[in-house]
Amino acid sequence: MKAFFHFSWEPGQGPAAWRVTDSRQLAGNPGVSWLDPRRIESPASPALEERQRAALAEGHLTAVHARHPRWERALDFLAPRPGKKRVHLLAVGDVGGTLLTALKLLGGDVVSSIGVCDLNEKTVARWTAEMGQIAWPWDYGALPEVEAVEPERLFACDVFLFAAAKAVPPVGSGVQDVRMAQFEANRPLVEHFARQARAADFRGLFIVLSDPVDLLCQAAWRASNAGEGTECLDHQGLLPEQIQGFGLGVMNARAAYFAKRDPRFASFLTEGRAFGPHGQGLVIANSIQHYDGVLSQELTRLTLEANLRIRDLGFKPYVAPAVSSGAMQLLLALRGAWHCGSVPLGGIWFGCRNRFTPYGLELETLELPDALFARLQGTEAALRDLW
Repeated sequence: MKAFFHFSWEPGQGPAAWRVTDSRQLAGNPGVSWLDPRRIESPASPALEERQRAALAEGHLTAVHARHPRWERALDFLAPRPGKKRVHLLAVGDVGGTLLTALKLLGGDVVSSIGVCDLNEKTVARWTAEMGQIAWPWDYGALPEVEAVEPERLFACDVFLFAAAKAVPPVGSGVQDVRMAQFEANRPLVEHFARQARAADFRGLFIVLSDPVDLLCQAAWRASNAGEGTECLDHQGLLPEQIQGFGLGVMNARAAYFAKRDPRFASFLTEGRAFGPHGQGLVIANSIQHYDGVLSQELTRLTLEANLRIRDLGFKPYVAPAVSSGAMQLLLALRGAWHCGSVPLGGIWFGCRNRFTPYGLELETLELPDALFARLQGTEAALRDLW
């Protein structure tokens, strides 16, 4: 049984349509408390009709934002076209090229084809040729085809991957806040393509891979929902749930890397979680059931510094992010499986475990220890302060 509940808050505070897993989520504005509904500070949950109560018990209740100008579009987004999806990738540099290779090899079950676009035409020609020469012998149609796509057709697809980026400040450059330096450099780029998505009436997923993913997701949403020549929001662009940032996947994988090598962290492999941004503010929990603040802080530090260890070897740390954050999370998302991604939560984008369902975007809810929840609140506040 499927049912709908109509709610109302300021558009952009959260998804326009989403899967309700706890009736308390219907009572208050979204925030990190949604990840543990016991902590929602709000009036009592609204009364539900019998049909709605039954749908909630079955996991089939969809909340629909009645004040959102495009709430009907949000319902359409719940039912994407069946079959394999066409993916377009903007920029095939180090990250994009590695991501492309992984999608080609791993995505045959859910990806029909991949279009690539880059300012350098020779780069596009190189990657389409290289990818075209990868095939299983005697099964030449098993892997997605890769082809060039013109800039004006970037949004003629089901998934748009934004992997374009300006140069990252090198280690030792004297830049104190690399994340904010990246934000200032990459923000105009993502805003340009978000406006292009609006103009194209794009109905698919807009995935941000460039750093800092959380802030760039917010920038993309705002740019796409601002009227022509103004910063005033008219909410006629991308829905909040159309935009996700893929940066948390590699942080989760890096935490697992250290957990495999140090028995003190072993609980992470079965009970742990990663939350928050790809960078400062990251929260690694060694365990939800047996949370240890000291161990979790140490594991968080190791995870945050893992990329520096690759740089110490003289290499750019882009392979694991491209595969663990990019290709793997996208394929999980397209399969409707749980994945790591930054989602709209109270006006910011916040990394957590989530999945797309026929009833809307669903966030994993857990009973979080007080100390862990306090860390999430700290990250939430820090992300708000950065905007």
